[in-house]
Amino acid sequence: MKKMLTLLLSTGLVATATQAISSPQEDLKHFRTYFEQRFPGVPMDDFGNGINAIDADHRMQWESMEEFPPYEAFVDKGQTIWKTPFKNGKSFASCFGNDPSKVRVKYPHWDSKTQKVVTLEGDINKCLKDNGEKPFGWKKGKIAHLSAFLGYQARGQKVNVKVPNDPKALAAYEKGKQFFYAKRGQLNIACADCHVYYAGQHIRGNTLSPALGHVTHFPVWRAKWQHKSKSGDGLGTLHRRYGGCNKQVRARPFKAQSEEYRDLEFFHSYMSNGITINAPGYRE
Repeated sequence: MKKMLTLLLSTGLVATATQAISSPQEDLKHFRTYFEQRFPGVPMDDFGNGINAIDADHRMQWESMEEFPPYEAFVDKGQTIWKTPFKNGKSFASCFGNDPSKVRVKYPHWDSKTQKVVTLEGDINKCLKDNGEKPFGWKKGKIAHLSAFLGYQARGQKVNVKVPNDPKALAAYEKGKQFFYAKRGQLNIACADCHVYYAGQHIRGNTLSPALGHVTHFPVWRAKWQHKSKSGDGLGTLHRRYGGCNKQVRARPFKAQSEEYRDLEFFHSYMSNGITINAPGYRE
């Protein structure tokens, strides 16, 4: 623990009471430095592969699964959803533009008009409602299929979240950062406990993944979700995962697309800036 604390202090990830709030740029620099020192030899872009970047056995299993990915048919369903016109004759292209490969990389972002963080899933349902259609559920099903299709189309592009120099945008970023590092639930565990401080270690037979690169492969296909689904659909959104993590530490989860989770996504995604989008991903 003492060695870990020394590393955290040296990379700036632990602030003292006398330090001013660091900028997003400083946070990102410290975040990357920490993981570079924690896992020397792992290429920065490879962190987008989660535990498969740091564990050889997991990587072998993952590469085998990726030869015939279980999410492939559901990406096709997402493409069908993208192309299917609404009752008014318009389609998702009317909201997002005709090129689906240019959509995912725009999210999440700060909207100066609404003064809030906007997510891809949030705009998917906004598009539906604006066109008189019934919105999708937030966590799985059609919204995950469409998001997976848009993520697949964006593969090869880099995460590029911008935090404008706007007091309210910076406040949303800071709220997301505080959420990430704050302990919660009966187990008194923070997101950072598992995915920063103890990344790479084992818990209940699972390897804890590094937070760096987390968002690049969402929506994600989880074997756990597949086994629980009557239809065998294992895809889920990032906010579905946030809620699941909160439950695991015995904390009451917030609603998907709540301000808390949108702000968390804002910070969480910014910390993966520069890493290649590889959605959807397969995980246990």
